[in-house]
Amino acid sequence: MLKKFRIIYGSVRQHFREIEQTCGVTGSQLWVMQEIANTPGIGVSVLAERLSIHQSTCSQLVEKLVARKLIIKERSKEDQRRVGLRLTEEASMLVKKAPGPAEGLLPEALSMLPAETIKALDLSLAQVIEQLQIKDDKLAEKPLSDL
Repeated sequence: MLKKFRIIYGSVRQHFREIEQTCGVTGSQLWVMQEIANTPGIGVSVLAERLSIHQSTCSQLVEKLVARKLIIKERSKEDQRRVGLRLTEEASMLVKKAPGPAEGLLPEALSMLPAETIKALDLSLAQVIEQLQIKDDKLAEKPLSDL
């Protein structure tokens, strides 16, 4: 069984390395850009929900991409308090040439499993986590590519 965990972990890491080599951004940054490409004007809170990460973690990812001039923040014309995100031309090109899937291998693989398999896997993994002598629940809010 440990071999199966190694295959999953190693495959995920290899995919993220390929993204960094090809695009010059982390896997989580690519996923952020992909979500913005799919929903121009998306806000940080909705983006964080889609990535299943904490809002502050999402904000940090966005700020790094803004600093690299890959994302532009725009205030809504209807509500000046609301800030939407859109990609720059360079970011759009990166997303198009990036090796897929942008969300990573594991979320894509999990999305293809039947609901009953996902439920059983979730329960089994919860039991494994309960047996860990050292566990950091805060890691659940971080992108997989940043672990």
